[in-house]
Amino acid sequence: MPDFRSLTIEELTEWAASVGEPAYRAGQVFEWLHSKRVTSAADMTSLPKSLRESMPELISIRRAQCLQSKDGTRKYLFELNDGNYVESVLMRYKYGNTVCISSQSGCRMGCRFCASTLQGLARNLTASEMLDQIYKITDDINERVSHVVMMGCGEPFDNYDNLVRFLRLITDPAGYGLSRRNVTVSTCGLADRIREFADLDMGVTLAISLHAPFDELRRTIMPITDRHSVSEVCDAAAYYHERTGRRITFEYALAKGINDGDDCADGLSRLARRLGAHVNLIPVNPVTERGYKPTAPTGVLGFKNKLEKQGINVTIRRELGQDIDGACGQLRNRRLEELK
Repeated sequence: MPDFRSLTIEELTEWAASVGEPAYRAGQVFEWLHSKRVTSAADMTSLPKSLRESMPELISIRRAQCLQSKDGTRKYLFELNDGNYVESVLMRYKYGNTVCISSQSGCRMGCRFCASTLQGLARNLTASEMLDQIYKITDDINERVSHVVMMGCGEPFDNYDNLVRFLRLITDPAGYGLSRRNVTVSTCGLADRIREFADLDMGVTLAISLHAPFDELRRTIMPITDRHSVSEVCDAAAYYHERTGRRITFEYALAKGINDGDDCADGLSRLARRLGAHVNLIPVNPVTERGYKPTAPTGVLGFKNKLEKQGINVTIRRELGQDIDGACGQLRNRRLEELK
């Protein structure tokens, strides 16, 4: 049976025809799944009983646990149907609710500061498993999610087809109807996929996890640099900006004595100036198994000032959820007992 929550209206129309139902049933099913967010076909009361009884189970993930930070951030542990796990984070801002979701259970990119990659990649998430993170959190807080960032476990472009399907579904006006301008996809720099994604013109924000402006240094932090150099990544980012008109964001995690020197500030300024990019500075968050230490607050401000003096638009990310391991780089695909 098909994964109904991952199907587009066009695909649901084909399914309806295959079971002898009129085309309008597709729109009804889509609305029940994505606007009303039912978890059982039995609740789709506008459908014939015989059709409801023939549909498969709709639940793709189950919430196992929720931890709340002292700053109001919530981290959710979701159990997948096959026993794997993913984590998502809800952050509340004045402008609305932002959810950071996972695109994979685990990750194979090997970034040295990140907890998500410690156990490697378990598997890709389906589009419905990405959607359900948002739907479960929406229903839990009884409030709409206004912004989504693809910065949880996994590399979104390493799960490209499911990512694109998810984006089309979550932004469909007939469903949840999230604005494309309120979606950010973060990548460690798969240059070929960035270009392919640019050609789709999805209208979302692209964030590049850069973390070093030079190949030699970046390679020690992010092994993906062996496949895609800083120059290749920036060329792909420039292509994305040219094709979509959307400003690129460079995510830059500052680690004490590693990538926070004057040479890095100058190198990052050159790259950002070339692309007209925004730079988002993030003091690296502690991960037990990693040895990186965050740059001191005074050092972060000094680094920011150096960039601004060279005309770069810079912000320092407000770090939320660190006390529950919910901040940037701290998410994992761990089991329930590990959180107790």
